[in-house]
Amino acid sequence: MRKINTTDFNIATRTTARDINRRIALNLIREHQPISRADLARRMKLTRGVVSVLVQELLEQEVIYEGATGEAARGRKPTFLYVRTQNRLAVAVDIRFSKTYLMLCDLSGRQLGMEIYDTVFSFPAFVKDLAGRIKKMLHSRGAHADCEGVGVVVPGMVDHLTGRILNAPALGWRDVDIRQKLAAATGLPVHIENSGRACALAHLWLEKAETAGHSFVYVNVSDGVGTGIVINGELIRGHDHVAGEFGHMPMNLDGPRCMCGANGCWEAYISNLATLARYFGWTLSQFSPKQLKELEAKSFTILDLIARARAGDAKALGAVRTSGRFLGLGLAAVVNIINPDCVYLGGEITSAWDLIEDAVRAALAERTLTAAAARTPLRITTAQEYPRLRGAAALIAAPTFAAPRVA
Repeated sequence: MRKINTTDFNIATRTTARDINRRIALNLIREHQPISRADLARRMKLTRGVVSVLVQELLEQEVIYEGATGEAARGRKPTFLYVRTQNRLAVAVDIRFSKTYLMLCDLSGRQLGMEIYDTVFSFPAFVKDLAGRIKKMLHSRGAHADCEGVGVVVPGMVDHLTGRILNAPALGWRDVDIRQKLAAATGLPVHIENSGRACALAHLWLEKAETAGHSFVYVNVSDGVGTGIVINGELIRGHDHVAGEFGHMPMNLDGPRCMCGANGCWEAYISNLATLARYFGWTLSQFSPKQLKELEAKSFTILDLIARARAGDAKALGAVRTSGRFLGLGLAAVVNIINPDCVYLGGEITSAWDLIEDAVRAALAERTLTAAAARTPLRITTAQEYPRLRGAAALIAAPTFAAPRVA
């Protein structure tokens, strides 16, 4: 049951039911396209006449279009409906400790252009550099007029309403305003989100309902650890925008120092840098963020370490599997607290899933409170799918499909 918030609500009007039904129709078209009006009416359990009115309104709003004509045994041939993504573009930006990823895509998340470059740590210089790259990418494709906005994801806490980055320890940014500055520099609407939540958004909005599910947790292990929580189809942000920061839950108060400044965070045991540090015997607290970045650039990457583990390096295999064990221990806490339908796992470490799966599942079973919780499905998202970039694109696409809010 959901309690009505009597201090923050929207009153239902005579058009509310139609608004909701139109949004349901749009989402069904998105998930089942190409789809005819007749099939849409069957899925909505409404008459074809009512559905035709809803479809006509969506056509007039130019969010869907009519495509090919199908075959019919008798009667009128059906005309298939599609969500319009042509000439509806977005720029997706994924800011990481090591690299920044810039992608031009349509509103379905289909990649049209990509650029990867070293992250600029100085905040004013970063905004100026990023704005220049965005304008150049759009100009080279003559796409500025078709771009509906810029979605930016960061490894830190974000005020979703103001767009301020409250704290991004890996980048050394605290209470900085990227949204207004980037919007002014590009002339485009800008939306900012935490990277873990962005990955969850990618699954929520860009996958089919039966694939994404309605209650799940997304854990992305990369330079840091990002987590996104979706409950009953809604992304959870929390009162002060820190909901889901499982990466900074303490595994051991006397453990290794995390880039957030605390000791023993989950991130300090399983991030890419933590796994490399375990192999090389580094103490991460002795390095500044800039030095860590240089170490990662000059040394081989986590993917190189995984390759070495596959080649028979026992020390490399031990470092990777130890990260797998700590991954499972942390997941047990996530499952015990959230009890989701499933957990999605992303990041470079998942390319070693065949090497670490047993360790992850054993640790999960060791610390979960019930046998059913230990069987929580773990689903792998490959790095090639760019879940963080897809999430950044979803920041622009999602409002079109989101349910109208009433009560």
